[in-house]
Amino acid sequence: MDQSFGKKEKLKSKVIIDRLFKEGYSLKKYPLRLIYIPLEINAEARNKTAVSVPKRNFKKAVERIKIKRLMREAYRKSKYLVSSKLTTPYALMLVYTGREVPEYSKIFSATEELLKNFVQQEKMKEHEKINR
Repeated sequence: MDQSFGKKEKLKSKVIIDRLFKEGYSLKKYPLRLIYIPLEINAEARNKTAVSVPKRNFKKAVERIKIKRLMREAYRKSKYLVSSKLTTPYALMLVYTGREVPEYSKIFSATEELLKNFVQQEKMKEHEKINR
């Protein structure tokens, strides 16, 4: 079980990020929101992930950076939920929606729950396509 979060797994493409916010599907589990879209399958089929903390809610960069660090760590620890169960690569954006600096345990449990719901929802979509 690979628990790294390397350069190739990070979502950096402005085009894909714009597509995420325009066409993406969304799931919520307080204090996080997951926005996702399927990516085209190519030779390097991996999930691409980014995290975001709005400046509107946290004026101090120190707080935003701390929350981002916690979110990346929580994703890194629980990404196996997605990568082991889904074959299609996805672009994922985790957005922090809370207004207070959280504890790691709160972020971790919300991330885990979100990813489980995401996998379950996508499995159902794949199953519906097969049955048509």
